[in-house]
Amino acid sequence: MLHGYGASLLEGALLTLAVALGALAVAFVLGLMGAVAKLSRWRSLQVLAEVYTTLIRAVPDLVMMLLVFYGGQMAVNKLGERLGWDYVDINPFVAGVLTIGFIFGAYLTEVLRGAFLAVPPGQRDAALAFGMRPGQVLWRIVGPQMLRHALPALSNTWLVMIKSTAIVSVIGLSDLMSRAGQAAGATREPFLFYLAAGAMYLLFTTLSEWGFAWAQRRLDVGVRQVAL
Repeated sequence: MLHGYGASLLEGALLTLAVALGALAVAFVLGLMGAVAKLSRWRSLQVLAEVYTTLIRAVPDLVMMLLVFYGGQMAVNKLGERLGWDYVDINPFVAGVLTIGFIFGAYLTEVLRGAFLAVPPGQRDAALAFGMRPGQVLWRIVGPQMLRHALPALSNTWLVMIKSTAIVSVIGLSDLMSRAGQAAGATREPFLFYLAAGAMYLLFTTLSEWGFAWAQRRLDVGVRQVAL
C-alpha cells in the first residue's frame, strides 16, 4: 500500500517521537528555571525571565530553528578558529531538540509559575512549621499539587510540541515529514504519504491524550471535586 516506504515512515516517526521527548525534557528544565526566576525576589532574574518568555513567544518557531542551527554553527566555528579547533558540524538532532526545547521552555515557564501560585501558601508554611526541609516541602507537598494544576496545560503543550517537530526537516533531519516528502517525490503520490504522516501524528496525539487523562485521574485521587 505504501510502495515499500512503510519502514522508512516508521523510522521517521520514531525519530520524531525522540525529538519531541528530548525537547520536552529540555523545555521542562528551562520552564522550571524560568518560573523560579519570575517568582524570585531578585529583580534581575525577573527581568531576564520576562525577556526570555516575551522574545521567544514573539519569534516564529521556524525562524528560531534556522537562527539556532545556522547562527549557532557560525558562532561555534568562529570561536573554534580562535581556539584552534577543527570545523564543528552541529548535529541536526541535537540542534532540533535544543531549539524546540528552548522555544517551549518559554511556554512552560508560565505554566509552572501559574501552577506554583495555585498551591495555597499556607500549606508550605505549615509543612515548614512541622520541621520539613525545603526540599521535602517541594517534593512531598508543593510538587505533586503543582503537577496536578499544570497537567492540563502541560498536555496541550506536549500535543503542540509533537506537531512542531515537523520544522526539524528544514535542517536536514530525516523525521516523519522529511521521509513522507521523500516518498511522495519518488512515487508522485503526495496525498497518500502525507495522509499516512498525518495518521501517525494523530496516533501519537491520541495515545498522549489517553496517557494524560490517566495521569490526571491518578493525581485527582483524594481531591474533592466541587460542582459549580
